[in-house]
Amino acid sequence: MGAALSFTWGCAASPAAPSAIGNGVWGGQHVALTVSDAASHLEFDCAHGEIPLAFTVDGQRAFDLTGTFVREHGGPIREGETADVHPAEYRGTVTDNRMTLTLVLKDTRETIGTFTLIRGAPGQVFKCL
Repeated sequence: MGAALSFTWGCAASPAAPSAIGNGVWGGQHVALTVSDAASHLEFDCAHGEIPLAFTVDGQRAFDLTGTFVREHGGPIREGETADVHPAEYRGTVTDNRMTLTLVLKDTRETIGTFTLIRGAPGQVFKCL
């Protein structure tokens, strides 16, 4: 009499661990991004931002990172002036050498914009005078 064998195969997909996009520069119209191991810095027209952690993407090459966004203005920064800082959400996707990034302010829910960046390209940013 033969023994019956039963196999159960797991079909649930496990999410891939986050992976870093690598250090370097990304640029596009109105945005420049510099990625390093522990943080990233962004320059925008009349503004800048920080992501104080590693820039990682998930298994679908998507990201949703928290940082800050600071509006700038022309002219000197006055003594005692309070910076216009907002908590920010940087989200999007990376496909090959192209990134789509959407910036949303967390406190006001204002969408600052959606930007397309290319790895290794300089940003085309206009700073306030």
